[in-house]
Amino acid sequence: MLTAWLCLVVGNTGCSVKRLAINQLGDALSNGTGTFATDDDPELIRDAAPFSLKLMESLLAESPEHRELLQALASGFTQYAYAFAQQPADALEEKDLAAAASGRERARRLYLRARNYGLRGLEARHPGFEKLLRSDPAAAVRVTKKADVHLLYWTAASWAAGISLSKESPDAIADLPLAAGLMDRALALDEKFDHGAIHSFLITFELARPGAGPDAVVKSRQHFARAVELSGGNQAGPFVSLAENVAVKQQNAAEFKALLEKALAVKVDTRPEWRLLNTIMQRRAKWLLGRMDDLILPALPTETK
Repeated sequence: MLTAWLCLVVGNTGCSVKRLAINQLGDALSNGTGTFATDDDPELIRDAAPFSLKLMESLLAESPEHRELLQALASGFTQYAYAFAQQPADALEEKDLAAAASGRERARRLYLRARNYGLRGLEARHPGFEKLLRSDPAAAVRVTKKADVHLLYWTAASWAAGISLSKESPDAIADLPLAAGLMDRALALDEKFDHGAIHSFLITFELARPGAGPDAVVKSRQHFARAVELSGGNQAGPFVSLAENVAVKQQNAAEFKALLEKALAVKVDTRPEWRLLNTIMQRRAKWLLGRMDDLILPALPTETK
């Protein structure tokens, strides 16, 4: 259907013209997600995003090595999976365990779809990349450059997220060092990427990465501080991540509450390009505050003599 439509548009003048039209449309779509990011209605984006993603997949089928489309699909499916599959599943857990499990399984599949697009994007830039990554990860990441950071980030983020929902699969867990290697390479190449996005991810990942030691919490806090600095304190995500992972791990009720209140205090209109992200993360902050009694155990009474 897409091919027929494009042939009609370009007058059926030949494959090269059709490919040019596909690539131009692919460029426009892959660079046109800003209107989603500035929206303040997550439900509208939830309903609109699948069409955009499927259209990009249709274009990719006609131009399989279109790097911008591969990059956009890696990031798009990752964000969709988190906001509109995993988070709703988390909210369902107290009411319907089966529905929550089904939602998480859907999120896992979407994350792995995103990872596959990310790996294809890296393969398009560096032929043989995935094979080398699986045989010699250190050598594989060395071939990547600063221009690859976007793909490195979204491939690693989606891969790690998929693994976090595959805890019963030893094969999936065995891939965690590969995701870690990609993210660490992204950090080394451009630690300021997307106003601290890598640091925001590492707030959580430091606690789960292979070989995490007793200093994992310290590292998480360092990444949190840098993420807040690079975003100017205008993103709710770092506050939510530290609360949900570190404050809960340390059972620090005061810090948990203070961090989530800071997340809710972020003004979503200050940075319009983060409006959707902040709206979604503030919803999670409210949800976490409502579960505070389940996540943070009450302090034991102090014994008196």
